[in-house]
Amino acid sequence: MSIDLPTPRGALTPNRPLDSLTWLRVGGPADWLFQPADADDLSAFLGALDPAIAVFPMGVGSNLIVRDGGIRGVVIRLGRGFNGIGVDGDIVTAGAAALGAHVARKAADAGRDLTFLRTIPGSIGGAVRMNAGCYGSYIADHLIDATAISRDGTFVTLGPDDLKFAYRHSELPDGSVLISARLRASAGDAELLHAKMENQLAMRDASQPTRERSAGSTFRNPAGFSSTGRADDTHEAKAWKLIENAGLRGHRLGGAQMSEKHPNFLLNADGATAAQLEELGEFVRGRVRETSGHELQWEVIRIGDPA
Repeated sequence: MSIDLPTPRGALTPNRPLDSLTWLRVGGPADWLFQPADADDLSAFLGALDPAIAVFPMGVGSNLIVRDGGIRGVVIRLGRGFNGIGVDGDIVTAGAAALGAHVARKAADAGRDLTFLRTIPGSIGGAVRMNAGCYGSYIADHLIDATAISRDGTFVTLGPDDLKFAYRHSELPDGSVLISARLRASAGDAELLHAKMENQLAMRDASQPTRERSAGSTFRNPAGFSSTGRADDTHEAKAWKLIENAGLRGHRLGGAQMSEKHPNFLLNADGATAAQLEELGEFVRGRVRETSGHELQWEVIRIGDPA
């Protein structure tokens, strides 16, 4: 059955395979992939789109498994019109498509410290959605507000209270698409901030399989967390250590593998399917449950239909 969709100014592609758009290089087709020209184009499209058609905003696919059967509905991927970065005093404004690493570098150029973003893969939209954080800092610590376009095409401003941040989580209204965020950044010496980020990169590359096909940390650390997403270290257990203790460092299933270098990284080591990646992840969860009693929760987002 054919469905009439609004005619946008941006690109609207039917039956678009998504494997090339995810870091794990897996995923079946989306019914449609929409790449809006700008915010007004996105607003008009959503406002005219049949409310029965599902919408899934997709960043750069750095934290995502798209299942082999693909995604029913419209996948929205923001591009060049949504990646601007500006610094005004202690306020850094970034488009949702801007990479966190680029935001960190541009802020440092202006003597503003958002260095925690430098080693986090993905875009600012994804970082807000997942309350991304490392080195003791989280998006929740810096967010002033975010602008989104709701499912009916309305522009809305969302503050931290609206997003209800938790560990690796926010409560973005269903169907809404983040388009920008304003972050508050403390002052710092530009040269020292850049040196700090270079040190962070070196430490990351030494401990993580950054040159492999992965989606970052696969499972959340099973810990207690505050409402802003800050870890309560007194109750923390590291996911990688639980996987290590379960004897699963380097464990393989078909083309899927838990990294030898960092066992909480799930790799597409050799032409894995999304089903193999997800099956290996579930196998790891089951073994860790048996050996430690801990229930690992996925940090990687899984979406779509099986093959």
